[in-house]
Amino acid sequence: MTDYVPPKVWTPKPAEGRFAAINRPVAGATHEKELPVGTHPLQLYSLGTPNGQKVTILLEELLAAGHAGAEYDAWRIDIMEGDQFGSGFVGINPNSKIPALVDRSGGAPKRLFESGAILLYLAEKFEAFLGEERSEMLSWLFWQMGSAPLLGGGFGHFFAYAPRKFEYAIDRYTMEVKRQLSVLDQRLAQSEFVAGREYSIADMAIFPWYGSVVRGRIYEGADEFLNAAEYTNVKRWADQLWERRAVKRGWTVNRTYGPENEQLAERHSAADLDAMGL
Repeated sequence: MTDYVPPKVWTPKPAEGRFAAINRPVAGATHEKELPVGTHPLQLYSLGTPNGQKVTILLEELLAAGHAGAEYDAWRIDIMEGDQFGSGFVGINPNSKIPALVDRSGGAPKRLFESGAILLYLAEKFEAFLGEERSEMLSWLFWQMGSAPLLGGGFGHFFAYAPRKFEYAIDRYTMEVKRQLSVLDQRLAQSEFVAGREYSIADMAIFPWYGSVVRGRIYEGADEFLNAAEYTNVKRWADQLWERRAVKRGWTVNRTYGPENEQLAERHSAADLDAMGL
């Protein structure tokens, strides 16, 4: 291979790889499509990927804690089919990324996008899972927001999805992911949860990404490649969270891949998950 010489002005070319059909250099809707609306106050439009699982885990934890107002409908947005570019979804999230939430519990509906914003909004709304020290919780919540794109869009893409393997890219992002895991491991050597002694939305944000890595549940073979077993404190924490019923329920919502007992395309009632034995 010869070295790539960037042109003075980049112009788009046919995309390659698994996500070629949905990669585009402009924002906005590509087609008209209204979003469905269910009966509950909270309407979630999402997918059972790590960013979506953050929100469904929190919603299930809120319900488990007795917050009846957290009942929700979870509608699946099929990103491979371009649902995120429908006019209704773009009206909620102009960035065309899952998850997106509409809160219809008050007067005018409120839209929310970006998983961190949704977590913080819901935690404040119900005054729950904010941690014992708010500053610590916020720091780790936003640590995840800044770090995970390097795990997902960087390491995950080049390790698992890129149409060709590039040693430089894989080495670059592997180095960073291992550094991030080391940061998290050192923190969890000091405290039971990432923000201290209390379970919080920071844990819920971090678990679907980094907990999945050390548990071998994302990017096949990545746990071995990263030698994730050496991060013993992260593994202890991830296993502890997986034992929570609400985490297992939230993990399953809008998920249509993996083991069949962890798949529920849409969720409109607690009975949907109850019927699965979760």
